[in-house]
Amino acid sequence: MIVGICGGSGSGKTTLLNRLKEEFGHLNPSVFSMDNYYYPIENQVKDERGYYNFDLPTALDKDTLTSDLLELINGNTITVKEYHFNAPPDKNILITIEPSQLIIVEGLFLFHYERVRKALDFSIFVEVDPKIQLDRRLYRDQETRGYSREAIMYQWENHVMPCYENYLLPYRDQADFKFRNDKSADVDFERLVKELSLELESLKT
Repeated sequence: MIVGICGGSGSGKTTLLNRLKEEFGHLNPSVFSMDNYYYPIENQVKDERGYYNFDLPTALDKDTLTSDLLELINGNTITVKEYHFNAPPDKNILITIEPSQLIIVEGLFLFHYERVRKALDFSIFVEVDPKIQLDRRLYRDQETRGYSREAIMYQWENHVMPCYENYLLPYRDQADFKFRNDKSADVDFERLVKELSLELESLKT
């Protein structure tokens, strides 16, 4: 079963992924992160002010990403470079991903890449108040990436939100499950686990 998780920056995609990985630990889920397919910074597009824009579908190596995912789905082990922000390409760690009965795919352009979208058995759209998303991004990018508040706000307004509106939001209603990552998160998680469990059971019959 191929489960996809999509949502804007700071929506809580990774947190939800980790909760599902733990909940279905008995299946040893495979985790496929689309973040591992970002092109090196020298291949990224700059905007009119000279800032790199990582929030475009062209920022990722879509062809290799799709090929690797299909290999994994077909029962083959894959090896990918684990992406770390600001790490030189030759310093990224190689990780091996083994096939599993449950494969969880996570990324911004999950729905926008047509072949990835069509490979999914079940899709989840994570949504949260944009103010919470921005607060999370401000904390992360200042604490771990050394960005100034001004740079983060510029990216948010000129890269992040246009990306969300153009490449994520149009697909929201196509998702099989809308996960509200707010005070409803625990209730939604219980509902989600039940739905996924039923889907997994149906695949056995």
